[in-house]
Amino acid sequence: MRPPTAKLLDRLIVLAATLILTARQYSLPNEQLWIGLVGGRSYILLILLTIIAIFGAFTPFQDLATRRLIDRRSAIRQQVLVHYGQMLKVSQRIRPPLDLADLGLHVWRIRRSFRHPLKGHLKRVATYRLGSAPTTRAFAPPKGVGVVGLCWERNEEVHVDVAAIASACPTEAEYEAFRAREGDAAVMRFPWKEFQRLKHRGAVFASPIRNGHGKFIGCVSVDASHGFTTLDTRAFWREINQVCVLIGHDRFRSL
Repeated sequence: MRPPTAKLLDRLIVLAATLILTARQYSLPNEQLWIGLVGGRSYILLILLTIIAIFGAFTPFQDLATRRLIDRRSAIRQQVLVHYGQMLKVSQRIRPPLDLADLGLHVWRIRRSFRHPLKGHLKRVATYRLGSAPTTRAFAPPKGVGVVGLCWERNEEVHVDVAAIASACPTEAEYEAFRAREGDAAVMRFPWKEFQRLKHRGAVFASPIRNGHGKFIGCVSVDASHGFTTLDTRAFWREINQVCVLIGHDRFRSL
């Protein structure tokens, strides 16, 4: 049970007990009914008052649901960190060496907004990185834009060697020629200026998070400044996909 649902249940119990006491006070719907129900058993009224006091002051169901959520959230995050640690081991093979704080793992979820009210966009809901640098830049792509947007569009794993594109296309003219030759998806449907803003993440990988019906509901992405070929291994993908399965089963509740 989620905390908001548990909170509602606590309030409904208080409301029900209050309505019963009010009805007894004013003999609703009639006095005979209450004589038959309560009679000389005044302890029933005391029980109702106790219920109102306990559920009004301590909200036990909400408290229990919150503690369970905290425990589950801690367990999920520990498992994510275990898989992230395995990814870091793979990244240590990159040459020149990758800074330990460089590798970032991000969790994305479909959200609706005023700008994208129907199809929605991807919102970053969690980031795992061993440090505050490089700074995470604002990015909330619609379907088909960016590596995560392509992952959404195809509902499958997507990886892009961004550093190779940047090296091959140092000017806007070369970039547009590459786009015309290879197609929009080859440059993640980024215009030149947006590509320049985001090209610092030279190796990007994304895998879908699906619900029980196989529908895309979000994705996990991992990025680094370089080292695409070294990271693009079965072992690395296995860790990414394990995180996707973990979060998919949890349905984002613990993030």
